[in-house]
Amino acid sequence: MTETAQVLIHDITPHLSSFDHPGTIITPQQSRSLSTLRMHKSEGYALDWSPLITQGKLLTGDNDGKIYVTTRTDGGVFATDSRPFTGHSSSVEDLQWSPNERNVFASASSDGTVRIWDVRSKSHTPALSVKVSTTDVNVLSWSHQTVHLLATGADDGEWAVWDLRQWKSSSSTTTPSTSTTTSTGSKPVAAFTFHKQQITSLEWHPRDDSIVAVACGDNTLTLWDLAVELDDEESRDTAGVPDVPPQLLFVHWMEMVKECHWHAQIPGCVMATGGGGVG
Repeated sequence: MTETAQVLIHDITPHLSSFDHPGTIITPQQSRSLSTLRMHKSEGYALDWSPLITQGKLLTGDNDGKIYVTTRTDGGVFATDSRPFTGHSSSVEDLQWSPNERNVFASASSDGTVRIWDVRSKSHTPALSVKVSTTDVNVLSWSHQTVHLLATGADDGEWAVWDLRQWKSSSSTTTPSTSTTTSTGSKPVAAFTFHKQQITSLEWHPRDDSIVAVACGDNTLTLWDLAVELDDEESRDTAGVPDVPPQLLFVHWMEMVKECHWHAQIPGCVMATGGGGVG
């Protein structure tokens, strides 16, 4: 998505194939976008392809809080629903489709909420909205192994794990501009304040639902094991070191780390990008 609010869709098949055939020349035509979408009126950062719809279904969110759904038709044309999904009062920071429900997705916003949506909704409003932070919610990640678990990372450095089955509360507020009810009483099943600057990326391990990778603006990439539990008599610090949770497995320094992802074929490999390149 560009600064001019355009969404460019590219076919990178020739570029990937060139790795298997050294000397391959990529033509200008092969580098052009297949489609340019112009439905947004402001720039945005949130994008996600559905992992369950093979022909292609794309979510895009912008700084006006609007979310659009674009579907690739049988004829190869990308068609966007002209009615956006609305409910956020500020920018959409991240979007992710449910790993097991083809019509459901989640969104994170700088309004401090995470919202769950159903694309079949005629009202195009969220089915559920939960206030998870008093600051911007920058990123979210849906567990692929335990699908009722959702992780979020906020601007104040806190990241948390939420059980979607518990997202019901009698304490709620209604957004004036919509009929959406926002729950304010939900509590995370785990929350960590080890990081002191904004969380820039986080992702569940694709095969182990207790392992999470977290990238932060403090120039660190950390790995966490949520399977580590504490008895009442045990210290909440690691080896008596204050403010180091026992669930923290590993800390890697990386300048201006912005994004991290687990390798799909190599279970123990994490890739990250930052100001110093790729690591």
